[in-house]
This record gives sequence, C-alpha cells and structure tokens, in this order.
Amino acid sequence: MKKKIKKVLFVAVFFLAKPGFSQTLPMLKIVQTPALQKADIFIGNELFTSLLYADSLKKAVLFPVNASGNVPVTRGWPITPKAGDQIDHPHQIGVWLNYGDINGADYWNNSTSIDTNKKAYGTIKFNRVVSAKNGKGKAELVTSSTWYNPKGRPMLEETSTYTFSVMGKDRIIDRKTALKAIENISFKDNKEGLFAIRVSRELEHTSAKPVKVYTAEGTKSVLENDNLTGRYESSTGIQGEAVFGTRSNWLKLSGKVSGNPVSVAIIDHPENVGYPGYWMARGYGLFAINPLGAAAYTNGKETLNFSLSKGKTVLFKHRLVISSALDNARMEQLSNSF
Repeated sequence: MKKKIKKVLFVAVFFLAKPGFSQTLPMLKIVQTPALQKADIFIGNELFTSLLYADSLKKAVLFPVNASGNVPVTRGWPITPKAGDQIDHPHQIGVWLNYGDINGADYWNNSTSIDTNKKAYGTIKFNRVVSAKNGKGKAELVTSSTWYNPKGRPMLEETSTYTFSVMGKDRIIDRKTALKAIENISFKDNKEGLFAIRVSRELEHTSAKPVKVYTAEGTKSVLENDNLTGRYESSTGIQGEAVFGTRSNWLKLSGKVSGNPVSVAIIDHPENVGYPGYWMARGYGLFAINPLGAAAYTNGKETLNFSLSKGKTVLFKHRLVISSALDNARMEQLSNSF
C-alpha cells in the first residue's frame, strides 16, 4: 500500500512540476475514416499522427508522426515521398511493431516491393478498432489484429492500446501490445525487431557513402550531408552510431527538421521480456529497440529464443516521445513515470 501511495505522489509531483501543465491541456481527438482505412489523431487542430491499416502495408503503422508545428519526424517515402528521402527498406514506414522470425516466418521485411517466393513472410492483418476515447491531454485507441503465417494460418492474436498524450512540449505515444498465441510460438533470436520508427532524412547521421534519394525527376545517388543533423545518445552515455547493439532503458535522437530543433526518444519498460532491449539504431534513419535478438548483438555470446505456449499471452510496452528538446534529466522523468 505504501509503495502504491509513493508512486501516486511521484506522478502528482511530476505533473505539477511541469510549467503550465495544469489548466492548459489541449484536446486530443481521434477521427476515424474506415473507408480510407485510417484513424487520425489530432492535438487541437494539428495532426499528431494517423493509424494506417491498409492490407498492403502488411501491418498497421502510425504515419506520419509530427512534432509541434506540423514538423514531420518520420520519413515520407514510400507513402508521401519528400525530396531527399532515402529510397531503401520499403517496409520501414512510420512507427510499427513486428519481428523477423516467428515460427520461421519473417514479419519484419514484408512489403509489396519484395518477391514473396524467395522467403517465408508473415502478415499482420488489421481486424478492427475496438474503442476510441478522446480527452483533454490524452486520447486512447485500442485495436485488434491477427498475425498470419505465409500459408494464411493465424499464429497470434494482437490487442494494441495506443495512448496519445501531451505533457508540456512533449508529445507521447505509449503502445501496449498483447500477443496471444493461437499455436505454440517461437520468437527465434533475430536481429530485426521489435518496436521501431523510420525517421526523416534530416534526423539521419552523416554518411561517408552515397545514398539513393527521391527527387521529383526520379531517384538519384547523392553524398549530401549538409542537412543531416541526427545524433543518438543513450541513458548509459553512449553517443552516435556506437549505440547500435548496446542496451539501455532509453535512447534519444536529436537534430533539426526544416530548421526546427527536434528530439525523438524510445523508452523501454522494465516488465518487457529481455529488458533492457538492444538498440537496432542505424545512422540511416532506422531507430528500433529489440529485446529478443541477443545473439545478433553479442556475436553469439548470448541467445534468447523466446517461446510462447498456445493460449498464453506476452505483453510489450514501449514509449515514444517527440519534443523540441529532451535533456537527460527530462528523459529520466519520462522513463520513471512510464
């Protein structure tokens, strides 16, 4: 009982400590458009993000994701390409959750741009919006999906709860995903997973090699680093691309988009399998946390082949934060309150 009271007091102090937090909470509204297979989430009159769930995406994604002032932190290509977007990894769209090896099927790399005859790919089919709640400072969207193997056989039932909230300058997406096994499930140790965002070109790290980018005239190869401003920093103090394969309870990426300072952060949850997860964070714009791919990140020194018996459920919790700036003290507050 004392522990519960202590946590409530911490949360209360945390909120009250935010300048202007009380009495200025904006209205968050979810607008569903089933005919377009999407649900838009607005903060006031600004679009924060949209849940897109067309079958062609092979999983539901949040796209775009905008910082305050309609500043996009997600790459536009391949849905709404922007000049300068890298042309690579067509499956990396917005914000998503899936995995590279479940009972031998690859759910991570599946897209309409690949040859599905060369490898076994799984698909996550969106079923329905279970509920949607609007509110001051917070909105909640609950969805149902099913994970199918390459032969169309259901493997997992997914229930995801997206909580969208605003705390001062910080925009927050908390995703809680429950996966219930329809059959015995093996999450074989794999590099590619689990919770991810593909960020805008400006938030990439500088590159020593040319990359293919989108232009109005077509694709071209460029070595252009002038507008690339991204820089990773983990809760353990590791910076830059050296964060790849390391473990920590949070990781932030800071830079500028169209001249606007932006920070994007992912926070792991202590109750997740394999906590703290491994950062599959790449300079080219993939920013992901993978708690299940130990062998790939430790050169085989550790292995985590997670299994889930038929009828059992595993729960994954992740927090995504978008702000104009996130210092380490603020990151600790956001992590502790999650």
